[in-house]
Amino acid sequence: MNSPIMIACAHGTSSSQGAAEVNALRAAIAGLRPGLDVREAYVDVQQPDLVDVVAGLPQGEPAVVVPLLLSVGYHVKVDIARAVKSRPGSAAAAPLGPDPRLAQLLDQRLREAGTTDNDVIVLAAAGSSNPNAAVSVEELLGQLRELRSNRMVAAYGASAQPSVPDAVAMLREELDGGAGAGESAGAVDVGGRVVIASYLLAPGFFHDQLGKAGADIITEPLLPSRVLAEIALDRYDAAVEKAREAVAHAPAETAAQAPQETPPGPAANAQEGGLFKALRRFVTKYFPR
Repeated sequence: MNSPIMIACAHGTSSSQGAAEVNALRAAIAGLRPGLDVREAYVDVQQPDLVDVVAGLPQGEPAVVVPLLLSVGYHVKVDIARAVKSRPGSAAAAPLGPDPRLAQLLDQRLREAGTTDNDVIVLAAAGSSNPNAAVSVEELLGQLRELRSNRMVAAYGASAQPSVPDAVAMLREELDGGAGAGESAGAVDVGGRVVIASYLLAPGFFHDQLGKAGADIITEPLLPSRVLAEIALDRYDAAVEKAREAVAHAPAETAAQAPQETPPGPAANAQEGGLFKALRRFVTKYFPR
């Protein structure tokens, strides 16, 4: 049976290297799941636009939009949600982060950059006006703290506080003053460096801005990495299963919510039964176990 189409939706970038990395991610997803129809879409900067991709899907074919984004934010809650709502038979998966595997990948990037236990770390995310995005980044920061003993803070490129330059300046001041710089300094050792851990998918505008923040070291973005393709497929599978279970439980939930005073007539029962049979056929065909 055919699986639902995966629309691998990225933010979009004017960086040719960043665009190539994201395209390689889509290719890796397809390589890990032969036969899966993986389609390209963006919410900003690049084409094809997600709305156009969803509108152009084959009639009757279900699809799952997988955000190639690292946290919940405006694009997930508004752009992707609207696109999915516009077309019956489509669903939205969760973004790639937070995930313990991303924390492990960040730890790998920090080690590749030569980060030591004496260094202090700014976890630099893109930022969003949606407060849930900061919650996701803080959760990821907690996962990274389980792997490293460094002093670490989260910061953002836009729309949230603290900004990356402010966080770098704060940690620089702590290093200059040692442990006596304040209670927040904790056990920071004098002589360490300020390291920015780039919690960004690929090169682009936000990663370029990190070079202006005044840190000693900046890690490479998360891509390229097979881990991102594996997480994307996990998000896709979870969305497919959720859609299947939602339809499977719909009859029981509807019956429980229906008024009990007047028993439904034969015509109503037949109509309702036909609807749920149609839904079951849809799920069996497009969202198989």
